[in-house]
Parts: sequence; structure tokens; C-alpha cells
Amino acid sequence: MEVKLNAARELEVKGWSLPDVRNITQNRLLLHLLFWAVYVCFFGLLYGSYIDDYYNAFMIELIELPFKMLLVYFNMYFLMPQYLLQQRYMEFAVYLLLMMGAIGILMQFVLMPLLIHPLICPTTCTNDNLTLYRFVRNIVNLGYLVSITATIYLLKNWYRDQQATQSLAQDKLEAELKFLKGQIHPHFLFNTLNSLYSLTLRKSENAPEVVLKLSGLMDYMLYDAAAAKVPLEKELNYIQNYIALERIRYGDRVDIAYTESGGIAGKQIAPMMLLPFVENAFKHGVSTETENAWIRIDVKVQGNTLAVLVENCKCGEKASGSNRDFASGIGLKNVRRRLELLYENRYSLEVEDEPESYAVRLELDLGEG
Repeated sequence: MEVKLNAARELEVKGWSLPDVRNITQNRLLLHLLFWAVYVCFFGLLYGSYIDDYYNAFMIELIELPFKMLLVYFNMYFLMPQYLLQQRYMEFAVYLLLMMGAIGILMQFVLMPLLIHPLICPTTCTNDNLTLYRFVRNIVNLGYLVSITATIYLLKNWYRDQQATQSLAQDKLEAELKFLKGQIHPHFLFNTLNSLYSLTLRKSENAPEVVLKLSGLMDYMLYDAAAAKVPLEKELNYIQNYIALERIRYGDRVDIAYTESGGIAGKQIAPMMLLPFVENAFKHGVSTETENAWIRIDVKVQGNTLAVLVENCKCGEKASGSNRDFASGIGLKNVRRRLELLYENRYSLEVEDEPESYAVRLELDLGEG
């Protein structure tokens, strides 16, 4: 491989450059010329070996080439789009056979006796070339050419449709992901501003710190969260900043335990994927601010597997009902949909709704999907 690269560099130094294959495949005119050149060479050699006269064989192919091209392009750019692709099969077959018959008659009873026979091969082209057998053989040969070019056209048309379908599906997927992600941001911001408002009402010394942390969180949401993937370290740091805000809000009324372990460095995750579970634990689990409330968040990474446990107590009937609302409402549906779109067949999500606690267990395969 290195030898080839060095040879290519030497050619560039001397002022030569190798042709770019991508440019060739994207140049329609060049591709068509290449096809017809290959066609003439192949059948010229084939027919030349049969009659033992390569010059006459190539000359005949070149003289007949414009009429064969007329048939091929008329079929590809008129008959197929207007009839075959519109499922008008009978009309397509009739018009194609008529066109092939007209070209066959022109080639055999006009070109052969008036041009090819007297100018190219007055001795080798005999009257046998004007028989019905020769006409049928010409039609069969034209059928081969039409079949080959029609197959190429249909494959190209199918590939173009597939590309368009994939593009539409990708656009739809991206739009849906943006919508789902957009549902998270206003919800989170509204809750945090409520917390800040309550602190300012109490004239708490923690209000400036909340503003500072909120600024950092918004910076993450506006810039980092716009990417398809972010470092897992950043996502977890974002979660910790969110927890720090809630610590300020609840103080000693809620026992918050956060642990993380494993090889976190170098891992990537879709942004804002873990926040809904943590936010739900605070908003729906301990929002009544009763004593002895607790939240446990555990993050583990083993290889490419991320395991997250978010568990909270059910502090009062209100909190219990809120957890059920999250489990059955738009919150969990939003997260599940994002997981289906981004981690299809690479995630496990379990909800444990116990009488005294509510837990969410998420496992993600962080390997390249």
C-alpha cells in the first residue's frame, strides 16, 4: 500500500495526476461513451473472429452504431418512463417491438445493400445477408442490446429511489429526534427557574450559585447537546451539576447519593439521555419535601456497557402518583422513543414500581452502532 502511495506522489511531483474514479463515475457522458466503446470492441472482436475479418467487423459495428444508439435511448428515455414504469406493459411491448423492427429493416435493407455491401465488404457481404433468417438474427441481437441497457436503467432507477427513500427516512428521523430532544429543554429550564424563584423569595445566599450553575447547564444544552454524541464524562458532569442545584434547593431534607465507577473515559453517548430519569426522581419522587426522603443514582461502565440505576423513595401519595404519571405518560415514552431511534436493539430499560420506592434501570451498549 505504501509503495502505491509513493508511486502516486512521484507522478504528482512530475506533473502527472492519476484519474479520479469518482469523477469518472459521476460524468454521465463519459460513462455512456465508455459503454459504447466497450460494446463496439466486444462485438467487433466477436464478429471479426467469426468471419475472420476484424476490419470489416469493426466498420460494420461503427456504421450500425448510431441506429442502435437511437433505439437504446428512445427506449430508455421515452418508452420506459412513459409506459413501462407507468405499468402500461402491453403498449410498451408493442412500441418497443415496432421500433426494433423499424431499426432492423433499416439496418438490413438500407444500410447493408446501399452502404456496407458496396463500400465496406463487396466480396464478403453476400446476398445471404438480406434473407429473413438474417433479419430475425438482427432483431435478436438488438434484443440483447435493449435488455442489457434496460437492465442498467432499471437498476439505476431503483438505486435512485432507494437513495431518496433513505434520505427521506433520515430527514424524518432527525426531525423526530430534534422534537424529542426539544421537549426536554423547556421542561428542565422551567423546573430550574422555579427553584431559582423560590430561593430568591427566601433571599437565599445560594441564589448566585444557582444562577452560575444554571448558566453552565444552559451552555451544555445549547451547544454540546446539539451534537449527535457527546463524551460520557460531559453528560455525567451535566447530571452532577443538576444534582448540585437540587442539593441547594432541598438542603438536608433529601439524602442524595451519587456514585460512578468503571472506565468512563473515552465513551460517547447521545446527549440529554439520562436527565429525564434523574429529573423525574427529584420532581416526582421528593417534590413534597418531606423528611427522610432519599434518592440514589448509580452509574457503572463495564467495557462498552453503561448501567444506570436511578431510585427514589415514594414520599407521600402525591409523589407516588407522580411516579406513575411519569411511567405511563410522555416522559418515559419520550425516553423510550429516543432509545429506539438511537440505540435500537442495544439497550435495556426496566421500571420497578414498588410500594415504597420507584427505580429505573437502564443498560446501554455504547459501542459503535
